[in-house]
Amino acid sequence: MTQTPKKILVLTGPNLNLLGKREPSVYGAATLGDVGSMCDKMAAELGLAVVFRQSNHEGELVTWIQEAVEGPYVGIVINAAAYTHTSIAIMDALKMTGLPIIEVHITNVFAREEYRHHSYISPVATGVICGCGVEGYTLALRALANKIT
Repeated sequence: MTQTPKKILVLTGPNLNLLGKREPSVYGAATLGDVGSMCDKMAAELGLAVVFRQSNHEGELVTWIQEAVEGPYVGIVINAAAYTHTSIAIMDALKMTGLPIIEVHITNVFAREEYRHHSYISPVATGVICGCGVEGYTLALRALANKIT
């Protein structure tokens, strides 16, 4: 009997749909589709599955996080992008899940503008990965795999 792989919810926030086009000197040339493919491949190697979603809308991200509580997820990877620095709603939703959470940022937010140094996500996250480029997503999946096994 084949066992259904455990699922990880991977969420990306505003403007990440423009990866590869938006400031490639800062964010790199990889597209969001490339990131999704990388996550699928890494998840398969780890015996997991990912549900990969992007939204420019805070409420939609909150709804997906709330659904994770009832869904088949064993962890969340989130790059809330600009909402990292502004959204108490996303923080509260993440806190309610009780799931391990890895916060990801493509750039080193601490080497950037001062307002990017504060995260509402970090206090409720199991771990934070920043400054590793899009590889941060696969590192986050590895971290969650280690956490849930």
